[in-house]
Amino acid sequence: MADAKTAIERTEPSKRAEKALSAAFVRTVTAAGKYTDGHGLFLKVDTSGAKRWVQRIMIRGKRTEIGMGSASLVTLAEARETALQNRKLARAGGDPLQSKRTAEALLMFEEASRKVHKNHEPAWRNKKHAAQFISTLETYTFPRIGKLKVSEVTAADVLAVLQPIWLEKPETARRVRQRIGTVMKCAVANGWRQDNPADAIAQALPKQDKTQAHRKALPYDKVSEFLDALKASDAGDTTKLALELVILTASRSGEVRLAEWSEFDLDQAIWTRPAHRMKAKKEHRVPLSPRAVEVLSQARKLGSGEALVFPGTRHGKPLSDMTLSKLTKALGYDVDVHGFRTSFKTWTQERTNTPRDVSEAALAHTVKDKAEAAYARSDFFDKRRTLMERWAIFMKAQDVQVARIG
Repeated sequence: MADAKTAIERTEPSKRAEKALSAAFVRTVTAAGKYTDGHGLFLKVDTSGAKRWVQRIMIRGKRTEIGMGSASLVTLAEARETALQNRKLARAGGDPLQSKRTAEALLMFEEASRKVHKNHEPAWRNKKHAAQFISTLETYTFPRIGKLKVSEVTAADVLAVLQPIWLEKPETARRVRQRIGTVMKCAVANGWRQDNPADAIAQALPKQDKTQAHRKALPYDKVSEFLDALKASDAGDTTKLALELVILTASRSGEVRLAEWSEFDLDQAIWTRPAHRMKAKKEHRVPLSPRAVEVLSQARKLGSGEALVFPGTRHGKPLSDMTLSKLTKALGYDVDVHGFRTSFKTWTQERTNTPRDVSEAALAHTVKDKAEAAYARSDFFDKRRTLMERWAIFMKAQDVQVARIG
């Protein structure tokens, strides 16, 4: 704590801190903030835990901040040496920032991509998205243009990357193009080049067939049959209970697989999903039907004290999405786990009088119209509770009577 107190940012960055940072402090500090080392150099720790070096310096009479890289890649000693060289150059009338841009303009496309990936990583929704960004570039882009200077990549180079996969793998190709564009936009913003070549190729590419392939779903009147097969299967109890809860709550697979016991109030039959796990980044309450509560009670009896409701075979790790998908196929149903949300939605449309807003709220869909969203603030919780109880009853009894959820 002594290091943290003495390292907190000061208002006079040009003065040496009473106690400069230590390598141990840089390695262990986790609290968000700015920690001064002196002579304008400070360590910035983000709320995500990411750490980076920044230097505040006067360049030709103007106060400027220069990013000096991640603390995981640049040591304290290296940051101090770079800061010293920057001060010397600025004192001599030079521009360290422009010198940095000039040097970075010499980066190869692969180097620039990895730099952009590293800078964006703390803001990605999850590690999977971060990994996908760099893996698609590694597979399709780096073999062709990875060794070219980022400042010299042309529209023809980008076209050469995309043409072989544009029609064969349209969705992948669009993502590759978008990710190349992200790297190039960052290159433009940093002064490494003047244009984004990924924007200049639209007319050179053939039109893709954008017919969207919907996820395979089971007709709603077959879901009860599926649940019977699920319960009778020899799959692990944890896996069976997780898949049943997915169906009972019309949830996304990840919302169930990553669920923790702290989110549930079984006495009140409420599941409160935290914002960081929701696609819309907004906390969402889920009313639990009596059968859903039973499923969770059974899962608790199987538990070994872990935070996860449905732990996988590896301690501390959740069930994998593939585990649920494989079980569905093993039962003889060629459908996607996500497709059970479609089964639920179709049931609400054809077997109930549920208002669209209520069924959309049950699926945790957001109101896309921003003006409408500003006024539509109800989560229809009580109506959703009635709806989910009807859904559970329907699957148990195949009651074809129209359910009125007014």
